[in-house]
Amino acid sequence: MDLKSTRRIVTGHDARGKAVALFDGLLQAKQRSAGGNGMTLLWVTSEFPVDMASSADRAQTQVGVPPPTNGTVFRIVDFAPATTGHAEPVDHHQILRSMGIDPATQGYARHANTHRTRTIDYALVLDGEIDMLLDDSEVHVKAGDVLVQQGTNHAWVNNGTKPCRIAFILIDGKTPTAWAKGWKK
Repeated sequence: MDLKSTRRIVTGHDARGKAVALFDGLLQAKQRSAGGNGMTLLWVTSEFPVDMASSADRAQTQVGVPPPTNGTVFRIVDFAPATTGHAEPVDHHQILRSMGIDPATQGYARHANTHRTRTIDYALVLDGEIDMLLDDSEVHVKAGDVLVQQGTNHAWVNNGTKPCRIAFILIDGKTPTAWAKGWKK
């Protein structure tokens, strides 16, 4: 899969208080694994209310899938089409750890990439189409669709033939009371 670059513009203030563009350039997507999805990290915050006085490039922050406590993550993910044929067994806990997610916080694992985060996620499908697997249903989304996800168990599976590009904004939240019910299939 060809990985796309994204032009990112970040505004702020100069020493005199004048509004300026602090960053304006292309960010190249990084591949998380050979033949896997691409990811472009655009911005990370780690506090609320957000400190907007810094001129540091917060896209350089090391972060997993969930944002820091009281923070946010803004990223674009390019999902490669799923491979066909017999897949090799995977270690679901290892996949979760690679995402920066504690396996002990997870629910029912319908798919190898099933996960949930203590976040509200805004997802905007920019290009292509993809299936979001929930516990016992799935939702097909395509370019132009938007999704608000409230700490739900899910996995993304691109059953198409072309990559799917989604912009995600994750905002740290409180643990949903539904998690305590521990639903199992």
